[in-house]
Amino acid sequence: MARITKPLTNTEVKQAKPKEKIYDLSDGGGLQLRVKPNGSKLWLLVYQRPFTKKRTSLSFGAYPALSIADARNKREAAKELLAKNIDPKEHRDEETRLNETAHQNTLEHIASQWLEAKKGAISENHALDTWRSLNNHIFPHIGKLPIHKITAINAIDAVKPIAAKGHLKTVKRLCQRLNEIMTHAVNTGLITANPLTGISKAFQSPIKQHLPTLKPEQLPTLMATLAVASIKLTTRCVIEWQLHTMTRPSEAAGTRWDEIDIENRLWNIPAERMKKKKPHSIPLSAQSLAILEVMRPISGKHSEFVFPSDRSLRKPTNAQTGNTALKRMGFENQLVAHGLRALASTTLNEQGFDGDIIEAALAHAGDNEVRNAYNRADYIKRRIPLMNWWSEHIEKAATGNLSITGNKALKIVSG
Repeated sequence: MARITKPLTNTEVKQAKPKEKIYDLSDGGGLQLRVKPNGSKLWLLVYQRPFTKKRTSLSFGAYPALSIADARNKREAAKELLAKNIDPKEHRDEETRLNETAHQNTLEHIASQWLEAKKGAISENHALDTWRSLNNHIFPHIGKLPIHKITAINAIDAVKPIAAKGHLKTVKRLCQRLNEIMTHAVNTGLITANPLTGISKAFQSPIKQHLPTLKPEQLPTLMATLAVASIKLTTRCVIEWQLHTMTRPSEAAGTRWDEIDIENRLWNIPAERMKKKKPHSIPLSAQSLAILEVMRPISGKHSEFVFPSDRSLRKPTNAQTGNTALKRMGFENQLVAHGLRALASTTLNEQGFDGDIIEAALAHAGDNEVRNAYNRADYIKRRIPLMNWWSEHIEKAATGNLSITGNKALKIVSG
């Protein structure tokens, strides 16, 4: 008959005196109170490890910080694990490791990992802007919190001051970025679900505003103003280059000489410089080539950039150069550099050009990958007459051969 161990009483545990050597008092079920010569008392569970059946012990904690009732609860929890062939000591060590890892994985730390993974799909300027916004508005409030302790409530509280100032576009971007960070944490196994999926609904949505641009019939006014503006030659050239090539301000400002294929009359922009991270080739009109010839004596032998910065030939001109110049020329709230693309798109659509060709010229990638491949292979040839017509149209506007009222009888060119 198996020997039955009499459970310890609170009095027995409390009055257990130290001896010259360590001794144990058994409470049954493998739970023991170890009494040391210095008077300290420690709860232990003696058990056989699953599979190996080797005897070992697991420390629960010291008495009286851990009462006899709490020690018995821990024994029962350990026995439940053993019934499932789970070693309670290994289980505890794994939980400790996961808990330590979770506390080390703060929102700020995970955000840095997320942004590093994201850098291949965004520009350097976008990455800097993203980190700056998080550093200014989010990290001071919840950046040091472990990722598993981030909740909708504390995230919303962090964003509220920005919403109170009426900066609704910033609020929208912050909510998007926080969601992406938490999704990254889910995808890397740090948390099981994203608790921030609906936080944008806690704030008013920003009113969508289109970037200021001119009407097609205002192009002669722009060209006339540009011709007499008190701006540097490089600035005028980069504005006209962007206008002729229909590119984004950052793409135009960062144009490199090694991207220019004079022989084939192409400007080949690498994927890393494009918004969608896909390479883009632009047929160059005679007028676009003429702009390059104006810049060649200025930067052709001295800089890798066609439009170098005033301060350093090793850097391109700032992407905001065009915006600043347009504002000084009197187009504030009427036209921004990015709006030159909208001006081109509206004009070309009015003149009956194929919409797909226009979208390809603007590097607006579609969702259909097969079609996109076709765009890259075939649309370049079909875009040549479009680009030539657009440059001739600009040239006529600059020389006064186009009516200021906007002649709708211009010739229609099909792709």
